[in-house]
Amino acid sequence: MKRALVFDSGVGGLSVADAMAGLALTIDYAADNAWLPYGAKSDAELRTRCPALIAALAAQLSPDVIVVACNTASTIALDAVRAAVPQPVVGVVPPIKPAAAMTGSGVIGLLATPATVRRAYTDDLIARFAADAHVVRFGSTALVAAAEAKLAGGAPDAGAVAEAIAGLFLAPRGEEIDVVALACTHFPLLAEELRTAAPRKVAWLDSGAAIARRVAEVSGCGAGSVQAARAVFTGPLTAALQRNAFERRGFSHFAQAPEGTAFTLSSA
Repeated sequence: MKRALVFDSGVGGLSVADAMAGLALTIDYAADNAWLPYGAKSDAELRTRCPALIAALAAQLSPDVIVVACNTASTIALDAVRAAVPQPVVGVVPPIKPAAAMTGSGVIGLLATPATVRRAYTDDLIARFAADAHVVRFGSTALVAAAEAKLAGGAPDAGAVAEAIAGLFLAPRGEEIDVVALACTHFPLLAEELRTAAPRKVAWLDSGAAIARRVAEVSGCGAGSVQAARAVFTGPLTAALQRNAFERRGFSHFAQAPEGTAFTLSSA
């Protein structure tokens, strides 16, 4: 069975792993939670850290394909990661193109981290695929923490959800939004909360299904059932997060990759 390494700064990549559930793959998951959230780090720091960390993990885990399941890391360091490893690397693209194709009003909401919202990469996607649309952007790091809290078994911060909804729908032309592109892999984990808090029914798009299709293409795996294997963390893993987020998805082996560039996996 082919093996995939799914990488994120925290638990957001689990939304991508969930989208890959119909593939005949073994998944190892790596979270750089010592540096969470990536949206608060500089471009230069991430361009140095992500390739070194992913290359070290890939050397030990031997995946057939690597998924950088983080919008911030993908928009900043994807080329550097590809240069650092021999395996094919699949990144995350904000779903602006399908949102532009779906909108009937011509007004799209873009919900991401502040780093992704302001990046030239995002500007280019909008110029290429949504030039005729009006895009209402809102960046939130609080939603990242809310998703982490939810997967640890706690209640996500309702204030963070309300702030994000207000940032979109109360902005100029926000009342016209009919599609929201979720450009952070943490955010689909809060899909229920976001839909409930929204002032009306709109379409919510994420990149999970597109990533799963691309993984199948580059790895050559077929349809089947994912087998969860090892979950690796650069920082501490709480028992609640391990139990609620990872064991529930079938992960049974947990390890820690200590700080530095020469990572040696040890049992957590």
